[in-house]
Parts: sequence; C-alpha cells; structure tokens
Amino acid sequence: MDWSDVLQQALDYVETHITEELDYEVIAGQCGYSSYHFRWMFGVLCGCTLTEYIRSRRLTLAGEELVTKKAKVIDVALKYGYENPDSFARAFSRFHGVSPSQARRGGVKLKSVSVLSVKEILDQNRKAGEITMEYRIEEKPEMILTGYKRHFTGVPLVTKEYADQAEDFYVHTRMNQMVLRYMSADRTMTTDYNIIDHLDEEGYDFWIAEQLTDWYHTHLAEDTVLGEDAKRFEDMVIPARKYAVFETEQCAYPTMKHVALRRRIAEEWLPTSGFVLADAPEINVIHWYRKPDTEKRYIELWLPVDIHVVHDRNM
Repeated sequence: MDWSDVLQQALDYVETHITEELDYEVIAGQCGYSSYHFRWMFGVLCGCTLTEYIRSRRLTLAGEELVTKKAKVIDVALKYGYENPDSFARAFSRFHGVSPSQARRGGVKLKSVSVLSVKEILDQNRKAGEITMEYRIEEKPEMILTGYKRHFTGVPLVTKEYADQAEDFYVHTRMNQMVLRYMSADRTMTTDYNIIDHLDEEGYDFWIAEQLTDWYHTHLAEDTVLGEDAKRFEDMVIPARKYAVFETEQCAYPTMKHVALRRRIAEEWLPTSGFVLADAPEINVIHWYRKPDTEKRYIELWLPVDIHVVHDRNM
C-alpha cells in the first residue's frame, strides 16, 4: 500500500469515528507512526492541527444535521462531543457565523469543511521540476543555545497564523536580538537559531536564540553592561542526537524557500526515508550573510529523527 493510502486510512478512521472520543495515538497507529510524527506530517501537509480539523468536521456535520434533519440542538451538541448546549452554541457560532437555532430554522449560510483527500493535497502542493532532494544524517553533539521564547498556537512555519505570530515576536523583541548578536560566537555573519519545542495540538514553544562565546557563558552575570540584560534570556540544552539536515537554496530571502522545503520533506522524504521524527527540539539555523554577500543566505533545517520501526496495527 502506498504511504499516501496509509495516511488516508488514518483520516478515514477519523471520519468513521467522528462522533466518538478520538485517541490521537490510535489515529497515528493506523499509519504505524508515533502521534508526534503524525501530528507534524498532518500539520505541514494540511496547514492546520488535527484538533482543528476534527472540530471543523464535527461542526460541519452538526450544521448539516440541524438544517436537513431539524434535529434538536441539545441532541446534536451531545452527539458531537459538547457537554452542554452553551459550549456547543459558542463553538458553532464562531465556526458558522450563526447560532445553532438560526441554522435549524434555515435560510442562512453555513460553512463546510470536506473530508481531506491526501492525494488531492499532494497534487496541489507538488511543483513541477522538483525531483531530487539532498540531505545528510548527522550525529550532533550536545549544544547550549541562549535565547528567549514565546508560546505560539497552530502549525509551525507553513501557515499565516505562524507568520503573524513570528512577525509580532520579532518586531517587539529587537533589543533582545541586538544583545544576543553582540554576544554571539559567530562574528563573520549573523547565524540565528529558531527552535521549535514542545509541539502538541495546543501549539509549541518558539525560540529565538544564539550560540554564545564561552566567555559570555562564564562571565555574563559579572558583566557590568550586560549582566542585568542577561536575565531576560534562558539557556537551552539541546541533547546530543541524530538529525536529518536539509538546506534551502542560497538566495537573498530564503524564508519562503524554507516553507517549500518543509512541505517537500513531509510529502517526499519522510514517507520513504526509513526514519521517523523524534519528539525532540527541531532547530532551524538561519545563515544571514550581510552585504555584499546577501545572495549567499540560506537556512538549515535540523529534524530530530530515529530509525522507523513499524508496529503491527492489528496487535
């Protein structure tokens, strides 16, 4: 069975059990993957979290039942997992723009999210001419990165929700970035680190960080100028482990290249690579050369991976 068919099998399982309490481990198990790997793949390919998709499908079906069957609001609320009519009405109104009672009376527009088709998503995302993909597997030693974080919601990197949150985070923390760059171990170019950690259905921690010189790690608290500023930063210990490392092509603004690369990894490399994503920090290394070398800029994507061990779904 093709990997896209296996992924579709998991989505079909969701649809079959849409009115039941869904266990994400069981859903991922339909593909033989861990819930973390499945969550990452789903988010990159579909542009939303699995929780958001399930909620949208339930509210779509709830709206259809209110309109076509004139079902009681409380019965529909309980059927689709809401404990009381009030919580159902709030969720329904946010999604459809009208209340359940208005939908039941008819004559209003409702929103509909259809069942996802993996093959259609791949056809939409795939670009002509992109045939080969280069990567390397590296055993990285333990690293200490210093920076600051904010909790983001949604899916990392590939959505407008991420772009809006990242822009706000960067714009309002310029002083932090200046201080970190002053202390950076790399003085030949600006090498920034973005770290994505604690990814789940509620969101993830997004870090802006640098690798500092040994001197600052030892003497930062004693520095009369930066000692007080340093209190705004945290050290993050990145354990030694195996990474799959990908690079964007070099260009003045590789950010969008990074998004496209992430999609290709999910579509083409991960399903056939023999590796599975590990629940560990994901690191994006941004090599931001200054003028006159701006066309040499590129981004490295470090994905924590383990050997993929397929578990029997029938066990």
